[in-house]
Amino acid sequence: MRRRPAAVAAAGVLALLVLLALTAPLLAQLTGQDPNAYHDDLVDSARGGVPIGSFGGISADHWLGVEPGTGRDLFTRLVYGARISLLVALGATAVQIFVGVSAGLAAALGNRFVGQLIGRFTDVMIALPMLVLGIALTAVVPPDFPRPLLLILIIGLLDWGGTARMVRAQTLALRDLDFVDAARLSGNGTLRIARRELLPSLAAPVITLAAVKVPTAMVAEASLSFLGVGVKPPTPSWGQMLSSAQTWFRADPTYVLLPAGLLFVTVLAFTVLGDAVRTALDPREGSRLRVGTRRERKG
Repeated sequence: MRRRPAAVAAAGVLALLVLLALTAPLLAQLTGQDPNAYHDDLVDSARGGVPIGSFGGISADHWLGVEPGTGRDLFTRLVYGARISLLVALGATAVQIFVGVSAGLAAALGNRFVGQLIGRFTDVMIALPMLVLGIALTAVVPPDFPRPLLLILIIGLLDWGGTARMVRAQTLALRDLDFVDAARLSGNGTLRIARRELLPSLAAPVITLAAVKVPTAMVAEASLSFLGVGVKPPTPSWGQMLSSAQTWFRADPTYVLLPAGLLFVTVLAFTVLGDAVRTALDPREGSRLRVGTRRERKG
């Protein structure tokens, strides 16, 4: 993967983003800004709350300007919003992988009735519209339930069908191979065979799928927050910022471009890195994005 410039750049972007998210409290102390502190003196009330100054009120105290209407520091809200986006995306992906791998193994290694039952249920989960169900579920959950945890559970438990289908297909191809037959003849049970023989062989496709699922989960979180059923104020979120920016895109384009640009760059970096991981773990597969293919042909 080090021979792929785009993959290295994507990994660097993600490492920087994770560093910013982890050090958000330190960055807030460095800038001397509270992400939830209002600054009415930094917005022009006569113009409806437009930030005073150029480019959304950028200054030495507010590195990326301030939020229209409230005057809250935009830089600190963006880095705190990165924590929510990454937490929800990684947590939801972990739930998807755990449930999908468990269901796929059970469908492939269980009896015919169990396999058919899990297979039909998986087909139903794949066909369900995740956003519509997510909106419905967030509407009936008590408002004091932690929203990041709720989003992790909703996205993770509604989007595991593709993982289960892939794991089932891979397991069906592996279970009749010689090393699995040898483990079965040695007296190992189904759970032991799955844990010690099949899971190591499934690691490469599962890791590849997880790298692709992370940006999908991040977009889902941003979509739910954009629709007003995700993270609730005053907790910052990129999707929530984009939702509130709808009324400000003419008066203050910076407020729209910053969270949208960060979301786009993050999803693109995860996509490029996931494609590079897939190609590295399975050299027979070519890169869908043509990441680093020119250098590989020269070598």
